[in-house]
Amino acid sequence: MRTALTALSAALLACSAVLLGAGGAEAAGYRYWSFWEGDGSTWTYATQGPSLLRPDDGAVQGFRFAVSEDSADAARPRRAPDFAAVCAGTPAKDGTKRIAVVIDPGTAADAPDGERPPAPRTACARVAPDASSAQALASVAKPLRYDSSAMLCAISGYPASGCGEQVGRDRGEKPSAPAASASSEGSGGGAGGGPSAGLLVGIGAVLVLGTAAVLQARRRR
Repeated sequence: MRTALTALSAALLACSAVLLGAGGAEAAGYRYWSFWEGDGSTWTYATQGPSLLRPDDGAVQGFRFAVSEDSADAARPRRAPDFAAVCAGTPAKDGTKRIAVVIDPGTAADAPDGERPPAPRTACARVAPDASSAQALASVAKPLRYDSSAMLCAISGYPASGCGEQVGRDRGEKPSAPAASASSEGSGGGAGGGPSAGLLVGIGAVLVLGTAAVLQARRRR
């Protein structure tokens, strides 16, 4: 009896290790536009979405398309947040504010299948004093595309389809688990891919065999 219980415990531990290992191997990221604020010479991940943030005159806003797991893993725009350089040709005007916009569509490795990212670019948006970052972006980079939860899906029509979809961490492989939704306002969320159905069936078989061994040992006593 004791031998059978020991064997069953060992099988359960082994299955747990396999299950945890499978979850880590299938960790996934999300393909989306992240939103950044320029802070001198560096970029800071925005804590508010572009439709909520109302920047002051002289602010720099960045948008980067890439595959990332969360805000800590997100790729920054590859151009420096330099307001003077972006808005040098746009003089100040009463009743308006100027927002430097940096748009980085990312690399070919992050692009959806069949699409090629356009070149990074900058623009100086002259908008009303109470305009949001989303309004500043819309004034220089139409068409924009949003989903039903107000997540920014496309800038200047890129990408042509998709919005925050889950992809494998090799930046291209689709996970075997169902895709999780990216959180609204341009930040990824959700857990990584889970174990496959075949793995779960195998674990169940081990448990059944272990239980049968325990019952058999009891009959022999």
